[in-house]
Order: sequence, then C-alpha cells, then structure tokens
Amino acid sequence: MNFITNKKQQRDSSVEFGHKYPHRFRSFVDRPDYSRRAFFQLAGAGLTGSFLLPRLKAATGPVVNSGMVTQKSAKKVIFIHLTGAVSHVDTFDFKVTNGVTPDTFAPNSVNGTAWPVGLMPKIGAHLGDVALVRSVTSHALVHSLAQTWAQIGRSPVAALGDIAPNVGSIVALEKEVERTPNQKFPGFVALNAGGASGQGYLNASYAPFQVTPRTGAPSITNTTNASGQATFTNMYNRLGQYDGAMRSSAPYGSDLKDMDKLYGAARELMYNPTVDAAFNVTLADSMRYGNGTAGTAFGNALVVAKQSLAADQGVRFVQVNFGSWDHHQNIYQANVLPAMASQLDNALGALLDDLAASGRLSETLIVMMGEFGRTPGISAAAGRDHYAIQSVFMAGGGVRGGKVIGATNATGSTIANFGWAGSGVGGARTVWAEDIEATMYSALGIDWTTIRYDDPFGRGYEYIPFAKEGQYGPIKELFA
Repeated sequence: MNFITNKKQQRDSSVEFGHKYPHRFRSFVDRPDYSRRAFFQLAGAGLTGSFLLPRLKAATGPVVNSGMVTQKSAKKVIFIHLTGAVSHVDTFDFKVTNGVTPDTFAPNSVNGTAWPVGLMPKIGAHLGDVALVRSVTSHALVHSLAQTWAQIGRSPVAALGDIAPNVGSIVALEKEVERTPNQKFPGFVALNAGGASGQGYLNASYAPFQVTPRTGAPSITNTTNASGQATFTNMYNRLGQYDGAMRSSAPYGSDLKDMDKLYGAARELMYNPTVDAAFNVTLADSMRYGNGTAGTAFGNALVVAKQSLAADQGVRFVQVNFGSWDHHQNIYQANVLPAMASQLDNALGALLDDLAASGRLSETLIVMMGEFGRTPGISAAAGRDHYAIQSVFMAGGGVRGGKVIGATNATGSTIANFGWAGSGVGGARTVWAEDIEATMYSALGIDWTTIRYDDPFGRGYEYIPFAKEGQYGPIKELFA
C-alpha cells in the first residue's frame, strides 16, 4: 500500500478551530477518566427534552447547504459497527510487539503493509480493494456515548444531540426522491443492531428496520397470517374502512399519519416473495459466510446485507452491529480476539468475494469501525483498555483500494502522520467520526453541509455540525 503523506502534520488544526468555535468536540478525549455515573447524569439531563418532544410543534423551513461538490461514487452503504472497540494495533493498524504478538498471527507484508495474515487471511487477500484510515481519533472513551456519536455524527449531549437521527435515517430521507413505486423495502435496514440509534426527530418512515437474520427460518416474522391470505386481505381492507380516514387525514398531528404509513409499509412486506429472497438465509450461504459453521450471527447479517441491497427494493443504508470487542482481559485467548477476528474474516471475506464477482462492489461503500481503539500496551490482565486512537476500514463505492491514509508511530500510541489535507480549516489534522460521516454522505451524493430547518426547536439541524465553517468534511484522498 502507498502511504498518503503530508509533511505539515506537527499541529492539529482541530485544536485551533475549537478555540474559534467553542463546542464539545474535545471534552471527552480530554477527560478519559470520565465516569459512567457522570455520563448518565449528563445524558439524563436530556430526558426532559425528549419527553416534551411530542408536545412541541415541528418547525417548518428551508433546507439549505453550501453547494459542495460531492463524490457521488456510491449508491449504497454497508456500515459495520464493531461495538466494544476493536484493537487497532492487532488488526487494521497492525503492530508486532516482541513477546506479545502471538506467532499464530503470522505477520507478513501484504500490498506493502504489515498484516496479521494468520488472523485475517481472507480480508488480507482483498487489501488491494481496501483503504485503511489510521489517523482517526475518537471524541469519547465511554462505550455508549462513543457508539452513539459514531452513528449520529455529533456529541449525544450537545444541542439537538438527543433528537439527532442516525446517519442511515438521513440517507433514507435524502434518497426518498429516488424511490420508484415498485420499491417496497425501507431505506434503512439495521441487522443485529437492537441498540442502533433511531430516526431522531424525523418521522417513523426513516427509522431503522430492525432484523435479526436466522439460518433456515424467516428473518422477518408475521409476514403471513394463520387465517390465510384471502381472509387477511379482507380484514385489512375492512380495517381501512373503519379508521383509514382518521389515519390518513388525522386531525391529531403527525403521529397517526406516521402510523398509517407504517401500516402500509408493513402490508407491502407481507406475502411478498422478494422479502423471503432478500431477508432469509440459506444453510449453504450461512456455511459459506461462517467458513463451515452455520448460524454465525455476523455472517448471516452480511448475507442479508448483500441480498437486501441486491434486491433493488429501496434499501440504501444497512447497519450491521458486531461485538463485543471490549477485550480488557486475556485478549489473545483462543475464544477472545482470535475467535471474533475469525468470524469477521470469514464473513467479510465472503462478502467482498461476492460483491466483487457481481460487480456491485463499485457501487457499495463498506465502512467498518469501532467506537474507539485500544491501548497499545498490554495490561496486567493480559488485555487492552480504552484508547482514543483508532482505525477505519473502507472499501468499494469509489474508494481507491491499496491505500493507507495516515500513520501512527511504531507502537500505535500516537499519530505520526495525519495523511490527508484536512477539510479546509488550518490544514492537516486528525480524522474524527464527523469526517467519516461526511465521507459517507459525499460518496452518496449528499451535501454534508446541509442544514434542515424542520427540527422541533427551530434551531436548524446540521447534518454535520460546523461543516459549513469547514471544520469537518470528507476524506477526499480516499477517492483520488
């Protein structure tokens, strides 16, 4: 892999911007010992606002942006969230530590970069299609906070943080105009992601459609009725005669209208053979994505991610959660990191194989990241603790493979080279979650500086906070 370098990396322009536009973007990194109790005290302060939301009248107003030129190189996104925080120095920013790194990791050079061939051989075989961003820093070192931050592109405890939509919901909203009448699937699908952030203040049409894929059994239940299709259709039509007008022209606000849309969307998924083909997992596919082990949850999820996007039924964003990578103890024990990395390698390797073979990799952007990294040094408990520096994996969707953006020092403890020009304010700097979000938006043709004046507080909801000032933006070097 060729390193993308920038020699002027001694200062981080994020710091200077924070002085000019004070906001919370550094507060949790500056306080890595932030306690769980303190976090929930802060989070609890937002509950009152959330409780009052149904009583607030949504503001209406324009949608504005700065007219940014977007990459527009992808049609769909698969966002893999490695919850619990994967060890960057054992995986995507691999470092060999004598006497620590297991011999079974079989360190080797693949495409010019060090790689744990024994740990993830199948992903290693695809490094020519992959770009690794190694100069990423997390804002927070609290799991729940940082996981939400990675999904909504802002601090959850900042202004509008408690009503912020998942990036997948924004994508579904933006791509609604491109839907055709025959497309029946929701725009945003979340697999094995019960804890995924929701649609925020947007209406329920853009909520993540939660599915837990299963081998050899319907992944979406209640798509048929025990009384038979004809009887069900008759009952559904009769229900519409009774209260359809109240739902479609409700005088009680948007809640009943949302419910009517959900009724209709759910009905479209019933008795639909395309649903079965997209969301069910055959034993053969489950075995292939699990390397001979059927029913691997992550493997099944990637099978459904591939199928639901290939169905061309309106799905534009798929989030897949896979965890937990919170390896504070015995990280190299066979059933800890090696076991999870094997699941990751088998499933993602098979997905990359299939997307490349079908020609869909070029239109499908794959983004994979945890919420933060893990300490370069091994702890007394033979594990790795929380650490702000992390790496992000990207492939497809116009990303130029064989690249490494940024570099850390020999141990992975500090960023030695940011590896990109920054987003317009002050030059080179670290990469934040907001920049990853902006990169996804740009790849899909969405202006990341967009501000919607339809939030219930009338403040103006920024897709990426401070993006119009140039603080955050896409990593253009990924596509060069």
